Amino acid sequence: MTTEFGARADRRLRDELIGWLVTVNPAGAPVPVPVWFLWDGAGSLLIYSRPSTAKLRNIAASPRVSIHLDGDGVGGDVVVASGRACLSDDPGADGVNAYIEKYGERITRNGWTPASFAADYSVPIRVEVTRISGH
Repeated sequence: MTTEFGARADRRLRDELIGWLVTVNPAGAPVPVPVWFLWDGAGSLLIYSRPSTAKLRNIAASPRVSIHLDGDGVGGDVVVASGRACLSDDPGADGVNAYIEKYGERITRNGWTPASFAADYSVPIRVEVTRISGH
């Protein structure tokens, strides 16, 4: 994070609201899905999922994942965080103040309370980032 790109990637990982989590299905095909995420600034991302989703099955079979952030619309400002995902023992989303601060407006706009969002998206996923790339 000490380079110009690293500082920009860190800022984008903190500020972006939607990233594309890419898992791999049993046939070996990439499966991108939009997710809300929280970057801790120290190398990991926290994501919450509904139970019994394809992304959870894919992670169980193959934990290597990536999170892609949309670019600037003309091919620049691309950030890809790659790493290993696993189910975690993080508290529910309503118990993570930074997550609620980041997504509280969207949670309300979608008709949830923090508690009802945490009940619907009850499975915490932790991605340990091993590489950040882009341009």
